[in-house]
Amino acid sequence: MICLSGNLPALKIGHHHVVGYKTDWIEEALSRAAAASNRTDCPFIADIRDGILHYLEKRCSLRVFAIEDLYSRMRAMLRKIGCDDIAQHLSPLAPPITVSLIGPARKAGRGSESDFFHSLGKEIRLLQEAGAESICLCNIDESVTLLRGPDASVGSRAQLRIQITLFVESYQRRHSAPKLELDLLFDS
Repeated sequence: MICLSGNLPALKIGHHHVVGYKTDWIEEALSRAAAASNRTDCPFIADIRDGILHYLEKRCSLRVFAIEDLYSRMRAMLRKIGCDDIAQHLSPLAPPITVSLIGPARKAGRGSESDFFHSLGKEIRLLQEAGAESICLCNIDESVTLLRGPDASVGSRAQLRIQITLFVESYQRRHSAPKLELDLLFDS
C-alpha cells in the first residue's frame, strides 16, 4: 500500500514531513518487536498492521502525524489486545525518507562547508533517532553551488562533491546501526 495525499496523514520524522510512503515498514516494525519478544507464534501481525492502516486512513483526523505519536498509539493498541511483550519491544521504524542537501547548504551559507557537514550529520542523527533506516540524500549539485558559489570552478565543485560523498560514507561506517542505508543521489 502507498500513502496517497488524501488517504494517509503525512508523517513527521525529525524535521521532515513525509508523504507518498509505502506502509510495509509498519509490518516490519511489528515483526521485529514480535521476534525480540520471542513471539514466533504471531500469525496476526498482518491483521494488526491492517488495523493500524485502517485507523490512519479512516479515523485519524490529523493531516500530519508525528512518528513518535504513531508508535505510542501502536504500543497502546498492542497492550489493549494483550500483547504487552510486543509493545515493550516495539521500536520506531520510519519509512524510507529522501532529504535534500539544499537545506543544510542554505543554513551553512557560502564558504561554510564545515557548518554544512555539521548540520548534515546532525540531521542524519535526528532521522536515525526517529527510526529512519533508509535515507536518500539528493540535490548535491545545487548544494555544492550554494556552498561554493555559481562562479566556482568545475574542479572546485567536483572536489566538494567528493568530500560530501566521503562524509556520507564515513558517517555510515562510524554512526550507523547495522540496517542503516544512506544513499547519495547525484543530479544529472
